[in-house]
Amino acid sequence: MVVSAYLFLLIVGILLLLLPISQQGEGGASFTEAAFTATSVVCVTGLSVVDTATFWSGFGHIVIFVLCELGGLGVMTLTSLVLMRLSRRLGLRARASASTEVGGLDPGSVKSVVFAVGRVALIVQSVIAVLLTLRFYLHYDYDFRQSLWYGIFHSASAFNNLGFALFTDNLVGFGSDWWIIIPISVGIVVGGLGLPVLLELWNHRKALYRSVRHHRWTIHTRIMMIGTATLLIAGFGLFLLTEWTNEGTLGPLSIPGKTLAAIGLSVFPRTGGFNSVDVTELRSESWFVTDVLMYIGAGPAGTGGGLKITTVAVLAAIWITEVRGNPDTRVFDRTVSPSAQRGAIAVASAFTTTILVATGLMLAMTPYDLSAVFTEVTSAMSTVGLSTGITASLNTAEQFLLMVLMFIGRLGPITFATALALNTRTLHYSLPEERPYIG
Repeated sequence: MVVSAYLFLLIVGILLLLLPISQQGEGGASFTEAAFTATSVVCVTGLSVVDTATFWSGFGHIVIFVLCELGGLGVMTLTSLVLMRLSRRLGLRARASASTEVGGLDPGSVKSVVFAVGRVALIVQSVIAVLLTLRFYLHYDYDFRQSLWYGIFHSASAFNNLGFALFTDNLVGFGSDWWIIIPISVGIVVGGLGLPVLLELWNHRKALYRSVRHHRWTIHTRIMMIGTATLLIAGFGLFLLTEWTNEGTLGPLSIPGKTLAAIGLSVFPRTGGFNSVDVTELRSESWFVTDVLMYIGAGPAGTGGGLKITTVAVLAAIWITEVRGNPDTRVFDRTVSPSAQRGAIAVASAFTTTILVATGLMLAMTPYDLSAVFTEVTSAMSTVGLSTGITASLNTAEQFLLMVLMFIGRLGPITFATALALNTRTLHYSLPEERPYIG
């Protein structure tokens, strides 16, 4: 159902972008240009083969905006519904647990989930849109109508983790403007946290300190909050360290400018896809950090992509358990179920294998080196949108491979994890145990 819904949305998006009215100037977009853009927007990735600001008309920008909202909020809604549907299949106890983790929503109520997603998106996007509109109108040479459209579009692009901007240089022209970069960064982080976390934070808003102190947050929320903070702080510090003297990025900036640019570099690879500095000038070690951040991504039931923070956390817990020789895999003060451990290993293996196979195929098809190709593939699979600048120069077959990766990266983890969770059998016997040599 989820895949069919997104395929239908993708087809509609392609047809609308093929209309001559969607492109500036004479004629219309080619099928490849329309298909790649629609796939990137519906899967809220952000990779592009054309200049979004100058290639598409006002009507085309409206189509992109609508596809962005439907794609981002759709995956948040559908993922939440799938997780709740799964909880109903797992019994009353799991159903009650799922209800707790999503802030008391009825796991059987589609309406409650849809309204919850709508409220969250409306509140967050409205606040960001107001801030951006005021900044564009009061500080830059835009009239109110244009400022309002810029505020609404970039707010949606941020919250849905799309990364499309209505400026040729993306956000590079606003790289030193705190009133532009910070609201967009906040929108990316909030959208990537996921519906369960946002609802739980809202329900505990009056006793936030006490919630942390007495561990009243669910294990999922604790993993997401700590994991998100860790990645943001680590990314910020590493980008400051590696790019401080780079004349193509942070070098010419003042200390406040370097700080803001490093914040953007830390946030945007977390599936946001914007760039406030020329990322093609990043040093190789910075691209490595970017690849790691893209690979990990955001959280489940959110608008971000990647392997997901919770999956990586479970994998880390399994590794620590084996190193310490503990009988159970624990995260904080809870034991992780064996099924969750197997699911994390299976999803991570499938996700990583897909990236490696696609990288090999792309290397065989293109003249570009491993670093550029791996970044492009990881960006597509993790639905990020950052590029080393080779996307537009790829031929049709290579761009089609990226389109497939964007679609798999957007829907693959949740559908695969759900299939694994539902594919359980009860055996009334066990085979003799034997341990092969490891290492």
